[in-house]
Amino acid sequence: PSQPPHTISAFFILVSFPPLREKVFGAKKARPAPALAARQERNPRLRRWRSRGEAADMAKYIITLSFDDGFLKSNLKIAEIYERFGLRACMNVLAEPEALVEEQRIWGTERGDWAVWNELQARGHEIMPHGCRHLDKSALPFEEAKQLIERCLAIFAEKMEGFDSHRAVFNFPYNRSTAELEAWLPTVVRAYRTAGGPINPLPRRGMTCVRTAGHGPGDCSEDIDRWIGRLLQQPEGWLVYNTHGLDGEGWGPITSDFLERLLGRLMEMEGVEVMPTAAALARAWGEA
Repeated sequence: PSQPPHTISAFFILVSFPPLREKVFGAKKARPAPALAARQERNPRLRRWRSRGEAADMAKYIITLSFDDGFLKSNLKIAEIYERFGLRACMNVLAEPEALVEEQRIWGTERGDWAVWNELQARGHEIMPHGCRHLDKSALPFEEAKQLIERCLAIFAEKMEGFDSHRAVFNFPYNRSTAELEAWLPTVVRAYRTAGGPINPLPRRGMTCVRTAGHGPGDCSEDIDRWIGRLLQQPEGWLVYNTHGLDGEGWGPITSDFLERLLGRLMEMEGVEVMPTAAALARAWGEA
């Protein structure tokens, strides 16, 4: 949908005027990921951010960029950029990328492997399931779709260190689900991500459905800015925006420069927190 021009300008006004930010958002900021503590000690910018306060539950707004498909070059760069700000990236990867469906191959076939995903997880990033080979589950009979999801989760349990499906978020390929799958999935995962308005209520215990949206096939940076503007017009909320690769890689990509500028802006805004999907839900359950 189109968005009135004043929405984006309001977002940048809030970024530019610290007194207005404090009035709207309060004065607390998120606790950084423990795995990144050493980088924060070495980086004065990150130490200043941490010193603003560690009561992460005071954030009125959570923003999640949910990166799909596991593009190797892009995800390594995404991790690098997030780490500059002491943040954890949200990455959703395929369990069997070597069996990628044909229509997905046009976006690139160089995907990460389990060694890469375990390394990035050890560095603090979130690695979650996105299916086996990117099949549209809504186009399959229920039993076939169910078996594919179970296979995906079993592979993750075997390959990803410490993976627990009951704390995981299953990210539907194409963000397409069915009512039957949505009713079954909470028996095997904590939550699932599917299509819908991407501004969700703040995470809460027992939340099983996370809605998202994206834009493509071209660059989606303007759409991200529009949705952030809409989020900031709400009293509170959680924006989960689905994107893919960087610098032309994948459907609906963004540029590395845009991602770095965006995270820099968000880090300066009191009451706004950037974090992965499963981590946000885990905190609502009192686990983080």
